[in-house]
Amino acid sequence: MVVPLGLIIIFVFMWKLKGEWTGAKGEKFDSVGSLVYALAIVAIMYGASSLLPAISGFWIILIGILSVLAFVRWETRLKSPVFQLDLFRANKVLAFSNLAALLNYCSTYAVIFLMSLYLQYIKGFSPQIAGLILASQFVVQAAFSPLAGKLSDKMEPRIVATAGMSLTAVGLLLLVLIGSTTSVGFIVVSLILIGLGFAFFASPNINAIMSSVEKRFYGVASGSVGTMRLIGQMIGMGIITLIFNIYIGRVEIRPHLYPAFIAAFKIAFAIFFILTLGGIFASMVRGKLRLAGSDAGTTEGTSERSQRRV
Repeated sequence: MVVPLGLIIIFVFMWKLKGEWTGAKGEKFDSVGSLVYALAIVAIMYGASSLLPAISGFWIILIGILSVLAFVRWETRLKSPVFQLDLFRANKVLAFSNLAALLNYCSTYAVIFLMSLYLQYIKGFSPQIAGLILASQFVVQAAFSPLAGKLSDKMEPRIVATAGMSLTAVGLLLLVLIGSTTSVGFIVVSLILIGLGFAFFASPNINAIMSSVEKRFYGVASGSVGTMRLIGQMIGMGIITLIFNIYIGRVEIRPHLYPAFIAAFKIAFAIFFILTLGGIFASMVRGKLRLAGSDAGTTEGTSERSQRRV
């Protein structure tokens, strides 16, 4: 169903949307770079999620990594690349905001997957009850995201985003402590902290990314957010797949494997906690987006100030 729908979308796009090439008139589409990038992502995703820890998985991932290197080399030689790598080298706010996003998605995407297994296998809840418990994270996230966005318009986005990621780190650390007898209240509090942290990180971080570039680079900045989200989620699930294969194997999780599941569960969240600490550091050192004494201003004005600083 997804493939036919995707083909329909591509057809409508090519038919109806002739292009609104703001600031990019006359530039050619980098088809070679796009194909190499697609190959890299597919190879890494397939190797990490479907083949590891088999040796073939490492070979496929290696092909993906080599494709990434080829993509970087190709993009640096083009006048109109699909991904403006020079922009990231020159713009500290953009580069570190994207790195923080990558680490954030990597450490939080798999939370629901792991917790759904834990609540059903270890705690014995039905899928419906497990879903209600997990919903606490998303309810908090949806409720506080607008507030976080408004705060990032009035103060430095890096401050709000760093505070949010710190809350996420606390929530992940609490999940490391979970065992078979942990109360539901403790689990809900942990999920609420992660949801609250994600809310206060995501909106301000996107604000920082979009405000750090000129208008003609909005497409690149927006695309970089999607790329970091995809790669981060892919790495997060790859980490879980590898850990589960090491501790449990490619078998159905049955009662006699519950201790191994708990061990893998703790290791995974410990790794995610460490990755979040790296994200906190990246968020802190990204640099200021606004000059001292200036108001929030418009995104375009903020972009110009940011470009002068980087």
